[in-house]
Amino acid sequence: MSKRLPSTFVLALIFAAISTVVTAQEVATTSVWKVSKGEDAVYVGGTIHILPVSEFPLPAAFTETYEKSDTLVFETELPDPTDVSAQQKMIEAMAYTDESTLKDKLSAETFTALDQYLSMFGANAEQLSRFKPGLVATMLITMEAQRVNMGGEGVDAYFTQLAKRDDKPREYLETIDFQLNMLANMGVGEEERFISETLSTLPEFKEIMRSTINAWRVGDSEAIETLVIDTFKRESPSSFDDVFTKRNQNWVPQIEAMFGDDDKEFVLVGAGHLVGKGNVLELLESKGFTIEQL
Repeated sequence: MSKRLPSTFVLALIFAAISTVVTAQEVATTSVWKVSKGEDAVYVGGTIHILPVSEFPLPAAFTETYEKSDTLVFETELPDPTDVSAQQKMIEAMAYTDESTLKDKLSAETFTALDQYLSMFGANAEQLSRFKPGLVATMLITMEAQRVNMGGEGVDAYFTQLAKRDDKPREYLETIDFQLNMLANMGVGEEERFISETLSTLPEFKEIMRSTINAWRVGDSEAIETLVIDTFKRESPSSFDDVFTKRNQNWVPQIEAMFGDDDKEFVLVGAGHLVGKGNVLELLESKGFTIEQL
């Protein structure tokens, strides 16, 4: 329960698999892009929010871009896992505020399947019944990642620690309250599908993560679009605009505002925001910026 809550990108990952493993020899690119206008440039990197320690070091483009950047820009500030008040605030935001429970919204079959899965960790479904589906799905993913040795804090947390160590300024595109509200609303109204699909895919989690990491390491945008965008639209259509479309649109003016000063910014956001129709890079290109994948 004390683990950081992964971003919504991870929730999308759990619902999909990719049939072809891509190797670095086949695609000589990375998930880092240079966005430029004239001589001015901002760098944008797509991240994975759960990444095993075995996957370090990161692709060279990430570390090289970090070294030449003055400021790091993240989706939101990650709360310290030792901050009890912040953790409690998260838990409260994810709980039903009326008499509703998750059990009321799930079929008996799905609730039993949830209970059986949690029993492997010495927990049960009744303990989580007061929480909304976004938190429950996130916890299931985090627990499975740890169980199959695929857990890890991910790219965002890694660069946050580096920036702290090197005393580099850190900025944020969203507040933690915004992200908590978004996660609290995810899956609401479609709890049965949301939880049952998560449970049904957990046995494939390790393979899914390995394939996803392969695609991310070489910047395979088509594969990431299939993994994240197409699947999220299918599995949680009511949440798609709030999780992707609107946020992409909100971030673009903030990135535009980074041009025109002497700082070199490195913007790090979930890789799903950099692929598919209406992604951040596409929106910036439509405004006259030049996009180059490194």
